[in-house]
Amino acid sequence: MHCGGGWGYLPCRRLRGSTGRGIALEDLTGIRERVRLRKPRRATLHSWSFHQLGTFIAYKAKRAGVPVVYVDPAYTSQECSRCHHIDRRNRPSQAVFACRVCGFVEHADLNSSHNIAARGWSLWVRGAESQAPALTPTA
Repeated sequence: MHCGGGWGYLPCRRLRGSTGRGIALEDLTGIRERVRLRKPRRATLHSWSFHQLGTFIAYKAKRAGVPVVYVDPAYTSQECSRCHHIDRRNRPSQAVFACRVCGFVEHADLNSSHNIAARGWSLWVRGAESQAPALTPTA
């Protein structure tokens, strides 16, 4: 499984499409309204376009024939990707994930990406269609 930057690239056995793979992204709609940050960090959050990044990824995926699904981001950073226990204390620091139930330790972003990929897989198993936008012809 390849991951990075808050999204999971999940290998799948049987997806609609010829690649056998799919991309699961967190649905970050309304993140600016939900997140509470101190003043110095607000500028960083508001200057980065989550929507634009998601649009670029979805566009490239559509061109490559790779399906895209958006998953609920709730608790992906606090959930253990092994035993699925959710606890705020599973994150002793920004970079470290340490499950308080099963003892699993991993880089926090990697653990989150496993959770995102698993949620994406769950959507595919239940028959979700790709949410990548239709391509528009260029002149």
